[in-house]
Amino acid sequence: MTVSFWMEQLGAAPERPSLEGRVEADVCVVGAGYTGLWTALELRRADPSLEVVVVEKETTGFGASGRNGGWVLGALVGSRAGWIARGGEAGALAQQRAIEQTVDEVGRAVAEEGIDCDFVKAGTLTVAQSGVELDRLRAQQGESLLLDAAELARRVRVRGGVGALYSPHCARVQPAKLVRGLATAAERAGATIYERTPALALEPGSVRTPAGEVRARWIVRATEAYTADLPGLRRLLAPVTSAMIATEPLPDSVWVDLGWAGCETMLDGRNLYTYLQRTADGRIALGGRGVPYVFGSGTAREDSPAPHIVDWLRGRVRDLFGLDAGVAAAWQGVLGVSRTWRPAVGVDRARGIAWAGGYAGDGVAASNLAGRTLRDLILGRETELTALPWVGPLDRSWEPEPFRYVGIHAVHKLLGAADRREAKTGRPSAFAHVAGTISGRGH
Repeated sequence: MTVSFWMEQLGAAPERPSLEGRVEADVCVVGAGYTGLWTALELRRADPSLEVVVVEKETTGFGASGRNGGWVLGALVGSRAGWIARGGEAGALAQQRAIEQTVDEVGRAVAEEGIDCDFVKAGTLTVAQSGVELDRLRAQQGESLLLDAAELARRVRVRGGVGALYSPHCARVQPAKLVRGLATAAERAGATIYERTPALALEPGSVRTPAGEVRARWIVRATEAYTADLPGLRRLLAPVTSAMIATEPLPDSVWVDLGWAGCETMLDGRNLYTYLQRTADGRIALGGRGVPYVFGSGTAREDSPAPHIVDWLRGRVRDLFGLDAGVAAAWQGVLGVSRTWRPAVGVDRARGIAWAGGYAGDGVAASNLAGRTLRDLILGRETELTALPWVGPLDRSWEPEPFRYVGIHAVHKLLGAADRREAKTGRPSAFAHVAGTISGRGH
């Protein structure tokens, strides 16, 4: 079963056993993606006496951790206003600083653990190809640096680029290399990983699986979008689809024309945006929304994206760079989105249940911060991390079907319509505002 081009680059994965029988542990982590593996690693680093077990339904990195765009992004997920509401201005600032610092924390950790994942911290660009896009970026500027057309062109030559926002708080990685390396690091630290071991039920003190059970003081739910598959949790996080392509390697002469020598990650300025990176082997990896959501919070995305979605993504490469690049691979996956677009990390000490997720596609960095926060919460430490405003339950659940399906698809269609209207009129479209209101994210 193909996970992504990233995984295909690595070849066969180490084989890990499935759980059979009963196992006793101090902590059972459900999900062997970034969140689960960072949590296991941090707990074992902090207290090597802890017995930490990780159970995974498929294989390590099968979900978003092995499929994502490779952005270690130090930015808040959700609106700043939402964080202020939860933690006040000081709390929002502390949350922002913590996620910014996490970019360097990931870099330090991968260096310390010897994880070769093509980590390059060069920041991120959000590029505008029209006046209306530039005005939108200007309104969103915050602490980012606003570049004019010439300054953008010195970094990367985007067709019709009129400016960009630049933030230094981002790094590029090859995401499958990172998740495989984390699994090895967690095992080296003493954690045990069981693959092809689905969790049938998460209960206080117990995780039941088809052929066994883990009994543990703490149960950590690190299932992100796949939380929807767990009993009673279908409405907690919406599994939203993102699709990606990787081009064939581009000739050196093309890179000379494009620039992009710094390997900044890149986001375009559209409402229905696409995200990009320049890979270590000279490709462009680009992703965006395909079919955004499956009725009933379905999570299966193992098939390749539909041809029209691949064509659309390839067209964005052409729109941005004037390149008719060949597509080497296309894949898709689901990411977890909370109803308010804000993630949460927390523990229920009485029940021994812990959780983290709802990163809305920005989990490469946020999962590391979550893992360190869960470490402190589980060990009973009061630290700066445990005081951050994202500590606690998710704010609310999604609406029942069919309202969830209709709402998510309506937002997707409105954002696409807004881009078409803006291209035609050169003015901001009200469709984008309506989409932000419906989604709960704002715009």
